[in-house]
Amino acid sequence: MAQKKLAASLEKLFHRVGRAHHKAFRDSAGEDPDWPMWYAEHLHGELVNLLDPELSKSRLIYLLVLAEQKRSKKKPKGDWPNYFAKFMLKRLG
Repeated sequence: MAQKKLAASLEKLFHRVGRAHHKAFRDSAGEDPDWPMWYAEHLHGELVNLLDPELSKSRLIYLLVLAEQKRSKKKPKGDWPNYFAKFMLKRLG
């Protein structure tokens, strides 16, 4: 899969899973201290298929936390799914 197409697929995946997370935690206004575990559970299968067949959930959790730390520090323009897609593609693609 071409890099641009893969990046777009990853961004759509993060958008979709983000909406599902928001819906699942609507009552707490999206607050979820264990969000990396929730996201890993919902992203793992698709990321294994798209990026790395040997990706473990524990490594994915680590990468999600690292991506958020870097995103928070850099405060890049654009939305978080775009940043996370590029981050994962760079490390796993």
